[in-house]
Amino acid sequence: MTEVIALGQPTVGDAELEAIAEVLRSGWLAGAGPTCARFEQRFAAVAGASHALATTNCGAALHLAMLTLGVKPGDEVVVGDYTFPATGHAVMYGGAKPVFADVRPDIWTIDPAAVEAAITPKTVGIIAVDVAGQCADYDELRAIADRHGLFLVEDAACSAGATYRGRAAGSLADVATFSFHGRKGITAGEGGAFVTDREDLAVHARKLHTYGIEGALSREASRELPIPSFDELGYNYRMSDVAAGMMLAQLDRLPDLLAARRQVAARYAELLKDFDLVTLPAEAPDREHSWQAYILTLDPTVNRGEVALRLRERGVQCNFGTYASHVQPLYGASSACPVSADIFARQLAIPMHANLTDAQVETVATAVREVVTAVRSSRSL
Repeated sequence: MTEVIALGQPTVGDAELEAIAEVLRSGWLAGAGPTCARFEQRFAAVAGASHALATTNCGAALHLAMLTLGVKPGDEVVVGDYTFPATGHAVMYGGAKPVFADVRPDIWTIDPAAVEAAITPKTVGIIAVDVAGQCADYDELRAIADRHGLFLVEDAACSAGATYRGRAAGSLADVATFSFHGRKGITAGEGGAFVTDREDLAVHARKLHTYGIEGALSREASRELPIPSFDELGYNYRMSDVAAGMMLAQLDRLPDLLAARRQVAARYAELLKDFDLVTLPAEAPDREHSWQAYILTLDPTVNRGEVALRLRERGVQCNFGTYASHVQPLYGASSACPVSADIFARQLAIPMHANLTDAQVETVATAVREVVTAVRSSRSL
């Protein structure tokens, strides 16, 4: 039987099982409890920020960012185009319009020049996306935001543990949002975080993520019977303490997980560097990539769909990179993002996770070489 090499795979085991058991023994399984509080404190330190709020997922954290930053109907927010549509959705949740800006051709993050060109009198903010785990150009983006009086949000869904000019992903904008989905570098299956240095935003987000009232943990020690009053529409965006227990165990693993992914990326680069039918992902010299995904850009003469089919037949899981948001029908976008559209059509993600063995990496690289070459040759017949 052909071995199946997974596109993504979590690294979990006895430490996560024991963390879950500890939460079960505590009796507090629901969201926003003492285990969440411990995770938030530790994750804020990892992200280099003063405040972290554990959420159900990154989309919820993005929505909280838009709410706390005051996005309203009629506003526009400039968004990096090459991203899973949760980023644009969050803007729409607030009744505002996402205006998609094209990305850099080398590292696929939002192009600061495209941001400048997209700003109108209706623009209130910018959301940059750390594509596949590499931080965007935050110094340049901060200068643009400050010059125009805009907020800046870091969609760090893929970049826990990444750095930009020596600063941690999560510390680079007014708000950063993270994902702990099963394919991310650290995971509880699902989950997310809202991170900020601004206490006003953190306090407001905490209220909104618990239906618009003070959380039960903060009321637990009261000597009276506090009865919350609902004065603002909120949501149930709380991470469960069970998931937070898993995340505490994952944070212990983070340095090793990052090192393993970086080793896989380096080995792919070594094995495929001279293969001219694919372009390898680039890592900017002033930042450290978390390698949530490893994405190849196929030569325009190569049929990506055929490559994917043949790789899967050989047991190598793969998928497209991510989305060119501006071509999604939901948004009705009118502006073009040619770089994003091009890589959306040509990129292919191959297996990337911390559990890959060197033999598996070699198998994937060999399969890529042979399949891409065969597909390219069949086209020329």
